[in-house]
Formats: sequence, structure tokens, C-alpha cells
Amino acid sequence: MDQVRASARNVGISAQKVRLLVDLVRGRPAVEALNVLKFMPNAAAGPVAKVIRTAIGNAEETAGFSRDDLYISEIFADEGPTMRRGRVGARGRFKPLLKRSSHITVVLKEKEAA
Repeated sequence: MDQVRASARNVGISAQKVRLLVDLVRGRPAVEALNVLKFMPNAAAGPVAKVIRTAIGNAEETAGFSRDDLYISEIFADEGPTMRRGRVGARGRFKPLLKRSSHITVVLKEKEAA
């Protein structure tokens, strides 16, 4: 088992907004990625950091990896279900509101010893 994964499903932020942060941390060491996300103002930084922390915990408990040797090999945000809500617009018309959600998946791997 050379990789560990964790995922969060039905996160209440659109996948487009989550992808902005996911692209920042892809390929970085896991601990460094958490430090980057800690200082980001985006609302998606919290859920992304939470999934990375979960993946680190899974790696330490199940596979026995050291958190300093882990890096993010894959991280992606897929679209989740969309809640369709609405509000009344001008002249009594219906204006749809789409409340989008996303699924965040992280795959961590251990660095190869040189």
C-alpha cells in the first residue's frame, strides 16, 4: 500500500471555487499544503485542509507513514449534487437559484528515499 486516500462528499461549495485552492496545493508536501491553506481567505480552504488532515491521519494510522514524508500526488474536486431553489423575481416570475456542491478527493504518497 503505497498511497492513502481520503474524500469529503457533498461539501456545500461549488467545485469551481474549490478547484482554485486544489490547484495551489497539488504536488506539494502535505504539511506545507496545510500551511498554505491556513492563510488563504477563501471559504473552501477549510474543507480542503480538513480532507488533507484526514488523509494524513489515515496514512499514519493504517500505513504507518511519517507525516513529513507525505506529498499530495492527486487532489481533485468533482461536482456534487445541485440543490434547486428559487426566489420570486420581477412581475412574479420565478428566478432559479442553483446551490452547487462538490466532492473533494486527496491521494497522498510517500516520498521515495534517494
